[in-house]
Amino acid sequence: MFALVDCNNFYVSCERAFNPSLRQVPVVVLSNNDGCLISRSAEAKALGLQMGEPYFQVKPLLEQHQVRVFSSNYALYGDMSRRVMHYLASVAPALEIYSIDECFLDLHGLDRYLHPDLATLGAEIRTQVHRRTKIPTCVGIAPTKTLAKLANRLAKKYPKLNGVCYLDTEQKRHKALALTPVEDVWGIGRQYADKLHAQGIRTAAQLAEQRENWARKFLGGVVGVRLLRELQGKVCQHLQPSEDGTLSRQSITYSRTFGTPLTAFPDVVGAVSAFTARAAEKLRRQGSAVNTLSIFLSKDRFSVEPPPYSFSTVVTLPVATSDTSELLRHVRSALKRLWQPDTVYKKAGVVFDGLETAGQQQLNLFASPNKGEVRDRLMQDLDRLNERFGAGAVHFAAAFVRKGERAAWDSRAAYQSPAYTTDWAQLWTIG
Repeated sequence: MFALVDCNNFYVSCERAFNPSLRQVPVVVLSNNDGCLISRSAEAKALGLQMGEPYFQVKPLLEQHQVRVFSSNYALYGDMSRRVMHYLASVAPALEIYSIDECFLDLHGLDRYLHPDLATLGAEIRTQVHRRTKIPTCVGIAPTKTLAKLANRLAKKYPKLNGVCYLDTEQKRHKALALTPVEDVWGIGRQYADKLHAQGIRTAAQLAEQRENWARKFLGGVVGVRLLRELQGKVCQHLQPSEDGTLSRQSITYSRTFGTPLTAFPDVVGAVSAFTARAAEKLRRQGSAVNTLSIFLSKDRFSVEPPPYSFSTVVTLPVATSDTSELLRHVRSALKRLWQPDTVYKKAGVVFDGLETAGQQQLNLFASPNKGEVRDRLMQDLDRLNERFGAGAVHFAAAFVRKGERAAWDSRAAYQSPAYTTDWAQLWTIG
């Protein structure tokens, strides 16, 4: 059996965990730069507010119904997610952190030895997560990951299930499939849903009745066959590397829309340098080095300036590296080539491609063999200091910002709550 544990309205729930006055009132959380709605409480959903709606469009409705609005607080959300996943890791022998608020658990064998009734285990998981973090969850338990995902959706949809849906019999599986629209099946996108509707397939139960030859022809080949088998209760997907920083990525991207459009070269250099430094930290964390570096700048697509609106360049490094100072040198050189005076820039980013295993990259024939080792130790010391004293405690001058001041490139966050769990100066206080 597999279980999918999903935190309900996660970003909103994190805000409520430290602010009891938000309970039972409509709450929404906005995306970077306070652009769109990315998390809504049940009360906000009842008002008809949709995921992804631009804030400026729904602002009158939010004010009319006194909806509480918050900017994204990823420091808080990331730490709360870590606490939830830490507990879940103690429950099952193996887990897959699927996203910041979702986690698959491998429960095979637990029903025979430790937990004869997995539904009771699901209820205990909900209770313990809430006791530790005040985050509400729903749990779906089923023979396959696809069915566990489906069961989790039903646990959210039907209050009488008390947050736990356990598909332990064929009868329950068939009923769950019949209650699920085909577009809600994990792996069925909008285009496939339209094709299935055109063939008269409206529910997951109707999809599960199809033959494998049909799935191979109309549902994406081998991937479609695996989906069909999973719906039929046959395991085709096992736990994968987690989205928790341990997954070794093939490329790393770090980009942001500026809170304020930038026109000065030093400000743009500072922004891209900060993005590069953060991407380099991720690079070193997974033990990789980069040999291809892409940098892009974007103008406002809705301005009066004519296209093109985006400019990019690719730099192939002579030796793959994870040294932030070396990467910053190439970034600054690339920005000089891209820079256009008297231009307003709204967004920038860096992309690391062609990742290699650090320590195994092809070296420069004329470079000193000891130089790389010294630089590696320096980067390790830098990462350890930032891990101990907080992100940005030690950084490069190119991305320097005076203490207490916001960087010119920082995203807008007019409604951001404190970082209750990761900043000593913003700890939760009880009067």
